[in-house]
Amino acid sequence: MDRRHFLATSGLAAALPLVGHMTGPAAAFSAASVASNSANELFQRVNFTWDGLNLSPLEYATLLRDVVSAPDFEADYYSLGGHIASLERTFAGLLGKEAAIFLPTGTLANHIAVRTLAGEDRRVLVQAESHLYNDSGDAASTLSGLNLIPLAAGRSTIELVEVEQWLGRSASGRVETGVGVISIENPVRRRGHQMVEFDELVRVCERAREQGIRLHLDGARMFNLPQHSGRSVREHAALFDTVYVSLWKHFNAGAGAILAGDASVIEGLFHTRRMFGGGMPYAWPQAAVASHYATSYETDYAKAWQTADELAERLRADGRFQFRKPPGGTCRLVMKVPGVEPRAWVQRVAEQGVDLPHAMSGTDEFPLMVNTSLLRRSPEELARVFVGALAG
Repeated sequence: MDRRHFLATSGLAAALPLVGHMTGPAAAFSAASVASNSANELFQRVNFTWDGLNLSPLEYATLLRDVVSAPDFEADYYSLGGHIASLERTFAGLLGKEAAIFLPTGTLANHIAVRTLAGEDRRVLVQAESHLYNDSGDAASTLSGLNLIPLAAGRSTIELVEVEQWLGRSASGRVETGVGVISIENPVRRRGHQMVEFDELVRVCERAREQGIRLHLDGARMFNLPQHSGRSVREHAALFDTVYVSLWKHFNAGAGAILAGDASVIEGLFHTRRMFGGGMPYAWPQAAVASHYATSYETDYAKAWQTADELAERLRADGRFQFRKPPGGTCRLVMKVPGVEPRAWVQRVAEQGVDLPHAMSGTDEFPLMVNTSLLRRSPEELARVFVGALAG
């Protein structure tokens, strides 16, 4: 099965999550969108609700069968060797890093990264809106004795002035306490997938280097950044000692993460991975599909945005749809449909094979996620579905 076939046919057949992780906007899927999972209806749906294709279990199993049928495919053993080693090399190359390691979750990838980089300097500066600060409990302090200091509350970008304030505060206490790591998420999910301002990011990273402070990038969705920032994945990654990338968000793996950096940092982390319970006996079923999408994702995401932009133009011409792109945004396009009853309209659109999120609370605006599932239908077809559903 070639790459074009995957993109033309892979995806959300029944709006079923891969392993039952439907939350947030994905929970808006109607009963009609999950009613069928027969072979002739697989790989057909377009979704505006997810980072990636959101493969159903049967779809994933179908793709996995094709990937592992390659004559050179080899299983790993305890997440070492075989396909996992190949995937690590692929992402190290894409990120411009010397080495990479597979980890079962992004939560563990971020934790191990800041734990390793911090050394004896236990303070870690983070964004107040970041996953590491908000969505990992107090794991960094409980399990690794780290003190997370939240900056940039309500914003995506940590500014250099904030960093300088904390460097001065840490150095001037009765007991000098060093800042060991600055960890930055980019783009920031809790800020509507907004980017960190690149020029300010460079200033912060340069100052950290001057002070001997290590740098970690939570780049779970960073492969979207080139389309919107004009800066390559490697340009972003080069600012940091370690970089985490999710394998399931854009690359459609069952689970998993990559942590990349200098070989001196990455080598030996398989011991830490196992200590934290992350040394899976066989990781290839979770990760195998990601290798198929890794090298083509940036090109395909750019094409998905071409489809989204043309769709928006066609719907604007209808006169009943409005669109806006959030400032500094990446994968989100906000659609406004005045006068529509949101739930009923979303249901009618779902019946035509297109899944939409709920309208934002108290509004007639829909936060559409742009992903490569849009390549399954032409802008003309999608526009007909959206307009036709208005008729009720």
